[in-house]
Amino acid sequence: MRIARIPATEPMHEKDAVDLSLINNLIEKFKGKKGNMIPLLQGAQSIYGYIPEAVFEKISVKTGLSLSDMYGVATFYAQFRLKPVGKYIIKVCHGTACHVQHANKISEALMESLKIADGETTEDRLFTLESVACLGCCSLAPVMMVENNTYGKLTGAEAVRIIKEIRIRELSKK
Repeated sequence: MRIARIPATEPMHEKDAVDLSLINNLIEKFKGKKGNMIPLLQGAQSIYGYIPEAVFEKISVKTGLSLSDMYGVATFYAQFRLKPVGKYIIKVCHGTACHVQHANKISEALMESLKIADGETTEDRLFTLESVACLGCCSLAPVMMVENNTYGKLTGAEAVRIIKEIRIRELSKK
């Protein structure tokens, strides 16, 4: 099952909001090396959590990689993100086993509770919701994963309860 990527609908305006000096060492490490594009993009995403527009531009200027080639790679591979994501990424499995066990009800309950669509991030940037093709936990279907924690045999209500508990934990930290 292939999950359709959701295209960005908002223009990016964060150019001034990122510290570009954070990628200086990354650029120096891969500058001039063959096959450096994917490691540069992965490294930048590791630093920022996504790849800001200004980062693409700096990498292009410093390495000579074309912007169109980098955007082509970043939009082709699902691992790359062009928009900020939440602190917690909620992955709901929609593989065959989860699908037949009503994974769509989990996604729908989470979308309603979080007031976001699949692929979106909550306004407070605490959660990003993603449908994924398979988490490899078929015996636990339906499944969702938050960080490195896997939750199986879920209902929509149980999934929402888990997310509410995470939100409460986060609010108590403040």
